[in-house]
Amino acid sequence: MPDWITVGLRSLGVFALTLLAVRIIGKKQTSHLTFFDLITAIVIGVLAAIISLNLTGGLKNGLSALAVWTLLPILLYWLSLKYKTLRDILQGKETMLINHGKVLEDKLKDARLTPEDLLSHLRRNNAFRVADVEFAMLEPNGDVSVFLKKGNQPLSASTIDLQVNHESVPQTVMLDGVIMDEPLTSMGLNRNWLHTELEKSGVAPENVFIAQVDSLGQLYLDLFDDAVQVPQPKTKDLVYATLKKCQADCEMYALATKKNSVKKMYGQCAEELEQIVTDLKPLLKR
Repeated sequence: MPDWITVGLRSLGVFALTLLAVRIIGKKQTSHLTFFDLITAIVIGVLAAIISLNLTGGLKNGLSALAVWTLLPILLYWLSLKYKTLRDILQGKETMLINHGKVLEDKLKDARLTPEDLLSHLRRNNAFRVADVEFAMLEPNGDVSVFLKKGNQPLSASTIDLQVNHESVPQTVMLDGVIMDEPLTSMGLNRNWLHTELEKSGVAPENVFIAQVDSLGQLYLDLFDDAVQVPQPKTKDLVYATLKKCQADCEMYALATKKNSVKKMYGQCAEELEQIVTDLKPLLKR
């Protein structure tokens, strides 16, 4: 058998073994790799190349080395889950770079980071001034976590004591023009409802790439033809506007009538509607 065929077949076998080894070790995003993870990945890749080219002095030797570099990391990972000291050795420990707005120059030198590196990491976290940072921590994988000072943090609902309701996961009811019955049924909907909503939007089912329904029953569409503009759902806006109109009508009727009993009834209705609008505003206006 020619050498190139032998190398090709051996490479296919090693590729399958390497893929199996990587799956056994576990999945990690590239940005989350520690130095130990990186070394393990490089060694396994080098071993795979050496075995493919038969540079190990025998297939058994190469497979033995590959087995060691597959099983040893698994054993060390398992032990690191139980022993923090080993975990610190393998994964490293976080390092405080900025504390209460003050850059810790000694820690920066220990981390082998220049001031330019620190500023670059801060900019990636949308912190363009060191004075805006309360804490900055160098993580074991090399990322820098930034906590801004309270006055520079983005405004959120909890900051202004705004009550918001929980949002449930939108259900995908169409993919590639194909209707998915199970998500529709789980939301208490059916195909007739979906076809009616598509007709309201003036969209043919075969032109729908993705269709999703949110917790309020609003349908969001993404079409194959991006040139077609799909109107955004207005269900929440219409409900809010209708409630406000009903409240205004009750207040107007209360002012227009001369009978005290009727005036009182419309006044109470207006107050109840005002309370309903207040309670539903976080849901309808988010």
